[in-house]
Amino acid sequence: MTRILIVGGGTAGWMAAAALGRILTPEYTVALIESDAIGTVGVGEATIPQILLFNGVLGIDEAEFLRATKGTIKLGIEFAGWGSADSRYMHAFGYVGRELGLIPFHHYWLHAKARGTAKDLGAYNMSQAAAYAGKFSPKDPLPQMPMGAPAYAYHFDAGLYAQMLRGFAEKLGVVRHEGRIVGVERDGETGDVRAVRLDDDRALSADIFIDCTGFRGMLIEGAPKEDGGGDNPYLDWRSHLPCDRAIAVQCEGVAPITPYTRSTARAAGWQWRIPLQHRIGNGHVFCSDYMDEDTARNVLLANLDGKPTTDPRTIHFTTGRRTRLWDRNVVSLGLASGFLEPLESTSIHLIQSSIKHFIDLLPTAAIARADRDRFNRQMAFEFETIRDFIVLHYWANGRDEPFWQDRRAAAVPDSLMERVELFRAHGRLYRYNEELFTEHGWSQVLIGQGIAPTGYHPLANAPGAANVDKYLASIEHCIAAKVAAMPTHDQFLSAVSAQREPV
Repeated sequence: MTRILIVGGGTAGWMAAAALGRILTPEYTVALIESDAIGTVGVGEATIPQILLFNGVLGIDEAEFLRATKGTIKLGIEFAGWGSADSRYMHAFGYVGRELGLIPFHHYWLHAKARGTAKDLGAYNMSQAAAYAGKFSPKDPLPQMPMGAPAYAYHFDAGLYAQMLRGFAEKLGVVRHEGRIVGVERDGETGDVRAVRLDDDRALSADIFIDCTGFRGMLIEGAPKEDGGGDNPYLDWRSHLPCDRAIAVQCEGVAPITPYTRSTARAAGWQWRIPLQHRIGNGHVFCSDYMDEDTARNVLLANLDGKPTTDPRTIHFTTGRRTRLWDRNVVSLGLASGFLEPLESTSIHLIQSSIKHFIDLLPTAAIARADRDRFNRQMAFEFETIRDFIVLHYWANGRDEPFWQDRRAAAVPDSLMERVELFRAHGRLYRYNEELFTEHGWSQVLIGQGIAPTGYHPLANAPGAANVDKYLASIEHCIAAKVAAMPTHDQFLSAVSAQREPV
C-alpha cells in the first residue's frame, strides 16, 4: 500500500501532499491530480492554534509563511450581537486565568462574580487583552513573570497557502498531474477504486486514494446508485444548523489591522470579517428559508470596512458529514468529507486532523477494517463535538428576529444539552476523548452567550474571599504588564514584511 493518489488540489489536497511528502519514507509515491479549469471554494482564511503544529512538522518558517500568504495574527474570535444587539464577547485562544489547586480557574471567577468583585471573564485571558489592545508578540515579553506568551493562530489567503504548499510538496517529490477526471474505475467485487480516468485518456492507478474533490465527493460517494453503489450517504444536519448559503466578498483593508476575527450576528445568520495584510475577507452566512439572496448580499455590502475588490459570490452548502470518511481504499478530506460553517474557524483544522489520523493508521500490506473503523469513529466524534459547539452559539442567543427565535426553540443534540445542564448547575465542564475545544473555550462561549451557573465548586471557598480577589488581581496585573511590553500587531507585521527579526 505504497502508492497514494490525491484527487483534487486546493487547501485540502496540498496540505495532504505536503504532509505525506514530508513524513513518508522513500518507498512511498505520492501524486496529486488537479485541474486549473476547476475552481476551489477558497474562503477559509481563519485558523486556530493547531495550524502552528502543522507548519512546525513541515518545518515552515513562520515569517516566510506570513509573507507568502499575506498572513496576519489571530488571537481569537469576537462575537458581536449574538446576545442582545449591542452585546459582544470574545472566544480568545489560550488559558483563561491560571490554575490554582484542584479546580479550574472559572470556579474562583464565579466565586468573585457572585460577590461583585470580578471583571468580565475575558479580562483574565492574555490573548483577549492583546487582541483588543492591538498588540502581539510570539515570544514572552516578560519571561520573569508567569503565564507565558499569548496563544495565537493566523489569518491568511488560502489560495496563497495552497501555492506555498504545492512548491514545498513538489520539492519533496510529490508529482502533480494536470487534468480533469471523467471516470472512476472500481473493483467489481470489493468496490475499491482502482484508477481514475482523465480527459486526455490517461488512467492513474494507486493503492490508496485521497478524495479532495470538494462538495462533489467524486470518490468517497461510492459507486453511482445505478451501478449498485451509493452506500455512503451524506448525513444532513440542517435540523440543527439550518444555514445553507454563504456570500463571500473581499474589500480594501483598513489600519490598524486587528489581530482577531469578528463574527457579527445578522437577521438570519452571521457575517465574518477576516483582516489580511492586503485586504479584508468578508462573508455572510444565512438561511435561505428566512432571507433571500439579494437581501443577504445587500446586508453584506452595507457592512464592509472598505470598497469591495471582488464581486460577491454565493456558495451553497449542506451542513453535515459523510457516513464514513474512510470508505474502502478512499479517504476523504476537506469538503469531500463534510461541511461545518466556519463560525469557529475549524475547516482547516478538520483537514489537518484527518491527515494526522490517517498517518497514525497508515496501512501496510492491506487496509484493515479495524483501522478504518477507528478512523471513522474518531472523525465522527470530532465533527459532532464541533457541531455541538457551533449549535450552542445559535441556541443560546438573545435576539428577536424569527430566525433566532426558532433557533432558541429548536431541539439541540442530547450531547450538548448534557454539557449545558452540568455547567448551569455548578459550572462543571469536562473534556472528552481529546476533543478540540477545551474547558477554557467552552466556558468563554457559555458565559459569553449568557448561560450563567447557579453555583460553583465548593473548594473555591477555601482560600477565602480576600485571597480570591488578590488572586484575580494578580492575574490582571500580569496580563497588563505583558501586553504593555508587546509591540503593536502592525509593528510585528512590518518587521516580518521587512524580513527583520520580529520585535
